[in-house]
Amino acid sequence: MIAPLSRSYADARAAFLDAAATAGARIESFAHPRVGMDGEALYVDAAEVGPADADHVVIVVSGTHGVEGYLGSALQRHHLETYDTDREGGPAIVFVHALNPYGFSWVRRVNEDNVDLNRNFVDWSQPTPTNDGYADLADLLVPHDWSPETQEQTLLGLMGKMEELGLEQLQQIVSGGQYDHPTGVFYGGTGPTWSNEWLRSFVARRLDGVTKAAIVDLHTGLGPWGHGELISSEVPSNDTFARQQAWWGDVISMMDDASVSASLEGDWLGAASDFAPDTEITGVAIEYGTVDPITVLQSLRADAVLHGHGDPTADDAVAVREQVRAAFLDDDPAWLGACLPRYHAVVTAAVEHLA
Repeated sequence: MIAPLSRSYADARAAFLDAAATAGARIESFAHPRVGMDGEALYVDAAEVGPADADHVVIVVSGTHGVEGYLGSALQRHHLETYDTDREGGPAIVFVHALNPYGFSWVRRVNEDNVDLNRNFVDWSQPTPTNDGYADLADLLVPHDWSPETQEQTLLGLMGKMEELGLEQLQQIVSGGQYDHPTGVFYGGTGPTWSNEWLRSFVARRLDGVTKAAIVDLHTGLGPWGHGELISSEVPSNDTFARQQAWWGDVISMMDDASVSASLEGDWLGAASDFAPDTEITGVAIEYGTVDPITVLQSLRADAVLHGHGDPTADDAVAVREQVRAAFLDDDPAWLGACLPRYHAVVTAAVEHLA
């Protein structure tokens, strides 16, 4: 039985570290430069089990999108709590807890700079990708206030845009990534974030000398309730995608219209092979469904208005955080029970293919 979702970043971290220590994991903690919502210190924690000198490594990441880390943390904790400490050989397993601890603490999808980490891993030596359609939607998506009247007016405006453009095109414009509206949604930033630089450095160091690695990145918020869609950042025609399908079966490329995800600019799994170019990396994202896309988008809009034009420390901000949490998580034990088998199957398959 998997334990309930934590109610705060601090509680999630404490439970994760306790499970890691009980499993005999090798633990490293990396301090984030900011503090959390309650003034708590923030960390990315890495806990590793299995042979330290293993030639093959599995990396499981939670909290790329802060609030989504509550589920990722619960799955990682459960894995550690049920880990066979007598297991010998096989790949090492590294659990990266809370890649975006600031968003985790503040119950936000984005980081301390309103940056979506999965839009931040572009080639910053080149001009940033363009998203011309976003400018026409910017004021509708994130207005300057969140009064009931403004919510109704802007939502009607967005519904009109959906009729004009079609749902798929609207989703691509809104969530594909944009680099010109710092208070907007799905903003990619102006350069590498702290988490970006930390992840590149950590993966390069940990995979130095490692022949093969698997990466599993845990997400929530898209797709049917409790279903974990397996999403690839690769084009369907390349060898890495073929390997992903051979390992996990029903992997869908985000370049394919069949995916619940739009085609992204700057997602980190798509850039991971650059972190450790001498390691064969096979990565996949698990995207667990929660509620309908409009409810999810409404929560992101409310959050963006609060942090861009409001006061996130005010009493009424609590309701917005609860709205975001409810869009990306379900505290019903049945949802956790539905999410666990996909996680177990994916990580088990990665271990078996690397063993």
